[in-house]
Amino acid sequence: MVKPILALCAALLAQPASAALPQLTDLSLEAANRLAGAAVAACAAQGRAIVVSLVDRGGNLVAVQRADGVGPHNTEASRRKAYTALSTRSATLDLARNAAAEPDARNLAYLPELLLLGGGVPLRVQGQVVGAIGVAGGGGARNDHACATAAISTNAVFERPSIN
Repeated sequence: MVKPILALCAALLAQPASAALPQLTDLSLEAANRLAGAAVAACAAQGRAIVVSLVDRGGNLVAVQRADGVGPHNTEASRRKAYTALSTRSATLDLARNAAAEPDARNLAYLPELLLLGGGVPLRVQGQVVGAIGVAGGGGARNDHACATAAISTNAVFERPSIN
């Protein structure tokens, strides 16, 4: 009786600790730099200069690229858009529209760090949010959103977001 119990305990202890932990994908520096370059190129093709920021699943800044001539406030705006998209798991263009239409959603605008302005889009891999991209300085929320989604569409790893 003791031997089977000891064998079971030994088998359970032999299991690697990682077997119980979920395997999570995260945004790599290489992928972040590719997305940033694609966003800058997408906007440049339209004659627009932007700043783009990418954050990982923990909200940590992974990459920032700034085109020449972009106002300095856009760097922080792009980071906050990325953080907002990550935190809410929603495109910031949709959040801004919902906040304008829904009185209860307007309170989101008063939370520190959130920026309800189009240009932030979550990055998804197999349904999991692994990070987010934020674009600012492209001449309006719709333009910023379009540059962010264009960048995501260039990388087959990420699920294509809906274009609003």
